[in-house]
Amino acid sequence: MSVSLNRNIEEPILNDSESDLVRSAQRCMMVALDHSKANKIALLANEENTIGANTPVLELPPKVLRLIANMLGSMAEKKPIFLIPQGHLLTTVEASHFLNVSRPYLTKLLKENKIKYTMVGSHRRVAYEDLVEYKSKMRLAQEKAMQAMTDQAQELGLGY
Repeated sequence: MSVSLNRNIEEPILNDSESDLVRSAQRCMMVALDHSKANKIALLANEENTIGANTPVLELPPKVLRLIANMLGSMAEKKPIFLIPQGHLLTTVEASHFLNVSRPYLTKLLKENKIKYTMVGSHRRVAYEDLVEYKSKMRLAQEKAMQAMTDQAQELGLGY
């Protein structure tokens, strides 16, 4: 299975009316999941108003329905969504897009062993899980640095 992150992620996924429709569907799913632990979704055509004997019904575990509802929520907010299978290896271009850094900077991180990678022939590949781990470590380091700056500003009486 090939995953491509080359699509321009800046372009909107949905227009405003589609976004509103998706937001409504997400809210309905969340209410159903919160109140009844539903595991079925009926699919109605435009001209249908009630569930009949021939209405297609999807039966899925509540975890899967909650995942779909969360994805719908992100889509309603016009946020890009990436589905990446566990264990998938990303190219350096895909990995740099995920981290929102340049490919040369990512290559530098890889050479410095700050992110684990494997070689496939002469090409570097990075596991998605390793990118998430690196991103989490960097976010934690940023939070610590911000807290240190805040503490220093308070000690100096700078009014922050």
